[in-house]
Amino acid sequence: MENNELQILSIALLEDFKKNVQSNLAELFEALTDADMSTESFSFYTSVSSVFSSKIEGEDIELDSYIKHKKFGIAFLPDYTKKIDDLYNAYTFAKYNALNKKHISEAHQLLSKHILAVHSQGKLRTQNMYVSTPDGKIEYVAAAPFEVPSEMEKFYHDIEVLLKSNLSVEETFYFASMIHLVFVKIHPWNDGNGRSARLLEKWFLAQKLGDKAWFIQSEKNYYKNHQNYYKNIRLLGLEYLELDYLQSLPFLLMLPNSLNNTY
Repeated sequence: MENNELQILSIALLEDFKKNVQSNLAELFEALTDADMSTESFSFYTSVSSVFSSKIEGEDIELDSYIKHKKFGIAFLPDYTKKIDDLYNAYTFAKYNALNKKHISEAHQLLSKHILAVHSQGKLRTQNMYVSTPDGKIEYVAAAPFEVPSEMEKFYHDIEVLLKSNLSVEETFYFASMIHLVFVKIHPWNDGNGRSARLLEKWFLAQKLGDKAWFIQSEKNYYKNHQNYYKNIRLLGLEYLELDYLQSLPFLLMLPNSLNNTY
């Protein structure tokens, strides 16, 4: 992989990543298996992904309750499960569709069904976007709206290049994490950016390495370590045009470290 093939995804830390990632990464990945309770109509690990990705965004949902709802049909109030159901549908869509511009938009339409107005679902934002702390302090200024279309075209280009490239397992994990990080930093949607980024990360892994990728409990790892998750995202800087991707190694290592944990 040559640096000049990519337009927005940084390759600068790839060698450092390889030196720091666990040496048995490929073996850990191959050892992944589906859960016994999964069936043709119910995926345990898709439930895990949907619940914990939603919990990162502040949704009040418990995995046990969601499994009772999704697998056994136990009724809860719609407000308790509908956003998680939408995200579950987006993950399921990703499993059966190629990772590309059109399908990324369609996945966002699914996951934002009960988050955004219809006219914003799957559409790039046209407003300024700031990420704020709970007390109202601005902690990140995303790409300006006039920059978003061109930055996303670079993003789609790089995904296409990577999907056609022969990558090692380590390189695949590196670029999956970088896809997650760059997408979050562009922040192209009005809402649902974090959910989308975590889905894209796993979607890319699955396209390159196969369906075992869907069994990685990365969203749960991010939630259990959510303070470090956000801290590592913030390390790059306050404003989009001044981001320093040389500071991204702590974030990039969080995905492969998900394989070290058993839950």
